[in-house]
Amino acid sequence: MSISPRHAGGSGRLALFLLLLAAIAAAGILWLQRAKPVAVTAQTVARGTVQDSVANTRAGTVKACRRAGIAASIGGQVARLAVHEGDLVKTGQLLVELWNDDLRAQLSQSENEARAADATAAQTCIMAEVAAREAQRQQRLRQSNLTAEEAVDRADGDARAQQAACKAARAQKEVSAALVDVARAKLDRTRLTAPFDGVVAEVNGEIGEFVTPSPVGIPTPPTVDLMDVSCLYVSAPIDEVDAPGIRVGMPARISLDAMPDQHFDGKVRRIAPYVLEIEKQARTVAVEVDFLCPADCQGMLPGYSADIEVILDQHSNVPRIPTEALLEGNRVYVVDDENLLHERTITTGLGNWSWTEVSSGLEPGEVVVLSVEREGVEEGASVSIETDTGK
Repeated sequence: MSISPRHAGGSGRLALFLLLLAAIAAAGILWLQRAKPVAVTAQTVARGTVQDSVANTRAGTVKACRRAGIAASIGGQVARLAVHEGDLVKTGQLLVELWNDDLRAQLSQSENEARAADATAAQTCIMAEVAAREAQRQQRLRQSNLTAEEAVDRADGDARAQQAACKAARAQKEVSAALVDVARAKLDRTRLTAPFDGVVAEVNGEIGEFVTPSPVGIPTPPTVDLMDVSCLYVSAPIDEVDAPGIRVGMPARISLDAMPDQHFDGKVRRIAPYVLEIEKQARTVAVEVDFLCPADCQGMLPGYSADIEVILDQHSNVPRIPTEALLEGNRVYVVDDENLLHERTITTGLGNWSWTEVSSGLEPGEVVVLSVEREGVEEGASVSIETDTGK
């Protein structure tokens, strides 16, 4: 049986249509199976400042430049609390007074005895002056043969005796004055006064309670804890490996957990001359940093936890990248114009945990990947930049 040309043409068009449909289906399957771009965060290389710095290994502490735990040197009963926690006090201001009526009486007695000794000395010395004048008068009479030799000797001896009595009375006067000082010192030991201007941080004791001095080798809480909060600094431990590069006067940055949105400029004021060894922890050196601006310390409290970052060196206006973009071996992933990744090895300069200086291998304007740990970030991978922190 023969097939007409018309039927043959229809079969050919059908086959062509089916082939075209199959090609479209295959292309669709390939399109659906293609690898999706990896979403990454990136940073555009730009110029800026890079610092070489070291930081504390454990949290530091904000401390007052002057702090005194004031305690009584003798035992006694609290008779008066002149201050309370939070009070501002001046140098010499009374803080706490122990019962001291007996010492007051002793001081009064000593002062009266001193006045009596003063009067006695004055009387005795006047009598010595009279005796001396009488001895001189007897000497003149003897020269005129108007008195006996015995009278002259008696007057001279009396004058010398009175002079000795005057010296003894004056010495007793000095002894009495010293006894007054002793009584006053004993009385002062019952009064706790402020050694400097400051704020009362803590008061341990109440009226009527007994306080005793700390036994040898057994520290006890002070009666009054006084701080000078007008001057604050941070003391923090630095690893012994980093400590040799730090010098007094180096600039530093201070951050506080209590004020997370603020950073404070500081300067190294002291480096401990010894290494602190703490069991199960790294050996460290205590480094103290002053706040450069005292006004920054307003509202800041001693005892706040703080971190310090000491600036060892600094380069300005240099190409830099975030340190998190740097892989082992100074490698980075660079995003090209077609959003493909290329691994590149660079040369670095100064760096810290925030920024690393690029000496060569990258130019400002190029884009490096920050999220290097994400799955799919590798040589030749197609990426989509979800965030460019450099912009």
